[in-house]
Amino acid sequence: MPQSPQVHRFPFQVANKFEPPDMLADMRAADPVVRIVLPFGLEAWLVTRHADVRAVAADPRFSKQAATTGGRSPIPMVSGSKALFWMDPPEHTRVRKIVSAAFTARRIEALRPRVEGLAADLVDRMIAKGPPADLITEVALPLPLAVICELLGVPGEERERFQEWADQMLFTGAAAPGQVEQIRAAREALDAYLSDLIGRKKAAPTPADDMLTMLLRAHDEGARLTEEEMRAFSVVLLVAGYHTTTGSLTHAIYHLLHDPARYRLLHDQPELIPGAVEELLRYSQIGSGIVTMRVATEDVEIGGAEIKAGEAVLLSISSANRDGSVFPDADTLDLGRADNPHLTFGHGIHFCLGAQLGRLELGAALSALVTRLPKVRLAIPDTELSWPPGQMIARPVTFPLTW
Repeated sequence: MPQSPQVHRFPFQVANKFEPPDMLADMRAADPVVRIVLPFGLEAWLVTRHADVRAVAADPRFSKQAATTGGRSPIPMVSGSKALFWMDPPEHTRVRKIVSAAFTARRIEALRPRVEGLAADLVDRMIAKGPPADLITEVALPLPLAVICELLGVPGEERERFQEWADQMLFTGAAAPGQVEQIRAAREALDAYLSDLIGRKKAAPTPADDMLTMLLRAHDEGARLTEEEMRAFSVVLLVAGYHTTTGSLTHAIYHLLHDPARYRLLHDQPELIPGAVEELLRYSQIGSGIVTMRVATEDVEIGGAEIKAGEAVLLSISSANRDGSVFPDADTLDLGRADNPHLTFGHGIHFCLGAQLGRLELGAALSALVTRLPKVRLAIPDTELSWPPGQMIARPVTFPLTW
């Protein structure tokens, strides 16, 4: 199959940001690997089919680390990053082995009572205030932010600063020079704060089991991360764990309320929530795909396209998750879908360490909402929702609910 001569501007524009661009279905069928140009001017390839996305994600000939160097990074905050997310083996293997101890199934399950309690409390407070209420500020933001800050051991009185920094760092649009500097300043401020926090934990060791304390303890026992690696991992945990969960929950509630029978089904049969979480993760379109970026280290053929060494590649998880060759009736939200090999958490060595935590938070929030608010609905037409421009994780500014 010949390479496509057309270069598409990316991210694609859509009328409804809760749904994928219409062109993705056409690309999967006829031109599954296309040329795109990113907001900061870099040209790349976009891979759209499920099988091809899996193949690239598992192929060591595509480097994550190279995507942060040589002027190829489309996001100023990740240029030169030492985060696990942007590492290649053997550094990735070393760091992941150390930090994965914080995400074992036993450890995440031990968090369940705390996460479910936080979700229930937040929904109860929202109800007490009365309608209308903004789902994002009342539940979708504070839940993951509280969980991430507890994981990192951030004191309660210092947590508000995290939201501002994380919001500033997630801009991916065509930024003016001043906006680029704002992104870099937010990253520098967060790095400085994390250095101070790590320093405080070093100076006054405690038996606490937060992640930074655990990593410092592991360092003393010979499993070493540099302070830069600890800071970088904390940034990824904050940005990914906080904003992706916020976006996922907002999109999930939108799709459930778009057809109220779906919401009622979970209210009547809450035992369906774990499977519904998987289907909502597959169906929702929260990510732009920028952070899936890799760079080919040698010439590779993918989906009929000849990708040259040094060329950048993005994986369209949104498209892969709507691939009808893998998911029957892929454009239908089926809360009872049994076989659901979605790629929302990635694939291969970069499969998301926090996948189980994300599932726990989404399940807890959905359970708290459907059991307490059986007749909730969106307070305004969805066409009146406002979306901030250039965000890496797509979510409206507010999501007002009434009941």
